[in-house]
Amino acid sequence: MAKPECRVVGIDHLVIRVSDYEKSKRFYGALFAFLGFEVLAEYGDMIGWTNGKTRFWIGQADAEGKKHKHRIGDVGFHHYAFELRNRNDVDELQDFLKAQGATIVDPADEYYDDYYAVFFLDPDGLKLEGMKWGERTGGEA
Repeated sequence: MAKPECRVVGIDHLVIRVSDYEKSKRFYGALFAFLGFEVLAEYGDMIGWTNGKTRFWIGQADAEGKKHKHRIGDVGFHHYAFELRNRNDVDELQDFLKAQGATIVDPADEYYDDYYAVFFLDPDGLKLEGMKWGERTGGEA
């Protein structure tokens, strides 16, 4: 098999559509400030944050899109995971989420060998995760 000529070197950004732009902007603004992101740019009904490596954007869904609420299990987006520095950061994220009133669907725990995570929902029910793997084994999964 021939080697491909181009290679992906990373994921530049993720864009999600939201049902209530202002509500989601407040949720993600607080979350990303806590996670060390800054606003990259904002346009009318779209805003993006970055930590210098990862970019995450939200934009207002159109009228047709608002008619179909997200449901985990449908074809499409399942969840997005933020890799954190250590297990303590996962615990701190969970404490932050609780203080914000966010829905935590799976609390901070060891879900796989040396894989520690907390799973939570955004205002539209999109599943997000804060995780750290390999802390005890040095990344040898």
